[in-house]
Amino acid sequence: MSKPLLHLRAAEPADLAAISGLDARLTGSAKTAYWQGMLERYAGGPPERQFLVAETAQGTLAGFVAGEVRAWEFGQPPAGWIFAIEVDPKLRLGGVGSALFEALAERFRAQGVDRLRTLVDRKDHSILAFFRAQGMTAGPSLQLDRAIG
Repeated sequence: MSKPLLHLRAAEPADLAAISGLDARLTGSAKTAYWQGMLERYAGGPPERQFLVAETAQGTLAGFVAGEVRAWEFGQPPAGWIFAIEVDPKLRLGGVGSALFEALAERFRAQGVDRLRTLVDRKDHSILAFFRAQGMTAGPSLQLDRAIG
């Protein structure tokens, strides 16, 4: 598969429909208010918060990534956290996700961070494979969980 020509840029409020539309197609759940809030907090925000989009040469959304530099939770030094990464299924395996990942990593490096972290569903084998292909491995923390309802 040939790699699509991409333009990476900071997300803008005008990207809401495309971002929430891609997410709804991928997850089966419309979360427009959630993505609007993410854009309000991350698009054009301080440099430790990043929300990037990848566009095809035709100007359509190919994917997006959002993350933030977080520090000292649970005694851990500053790290770049990836909160979301999604790629149009028609463009997967074409380097879109890797380009977004690397662009976010570069922005975090510019903030003086040398670690990337994320949380994934252990049953989501495709996202696990993607992050492993980017060189990510199990980190120092273990998520614990309990129902409270």
